[in-house]
Amino acid sequence: MGDVMDEGVKRKQRHDNMSHIRGKDTSIEIKLRKALWEKGYRYRKNYKKLPGSPDIAITKYKLAIFCDSEFFHGKDWDILKPRLSRGSNPDFWIKKIERNKQRDDENDKKLLFLGWTVIHFWGKDILKRTDECVRVIEETIFDMKISE
Repeated sequence: MGDVMDEGVKRKQRHDNMSHIRGKDTSIEIKLRKALWEKGYRYRKNYKKLPGSPDIAITKYKLAIFCDSEFFHGKDWDILKPRLSRGSNPDFWIKKIERNKQRDDENDKKLLFLGWTVIHFWGKDILKRTDECVRVIEETIFDMKISE
């Protein structure tokens, strides 16, 4: 009897956790945006005029930046997918994450076709190595200036 109660509690906790996940203005986006702002970069956030509504769009350089959470965007998918298949509601989660990955790829191709440069950062990289992420952005901008 206790196992059934424990599973119900786990499901409620998981539901509560998932319901608090936001699609924009996440902690990883805010951290990277603040770091860029401090460096003097101006940008648009969640720029709806572009495919995929990039989390950060530096329009001056046609640079689209996405801040991807590891879970929802399928980091290390070969490891995560088998783990999900053993979890609760595996069909839903596998289908959802695979569609997210596919959509990311489609949006990247559309942006590239429009002449934008696309950068994706994983959430943990932004949180733990913000300076390195900013450096990647600055190097990309520098390379764009040189090729003009």
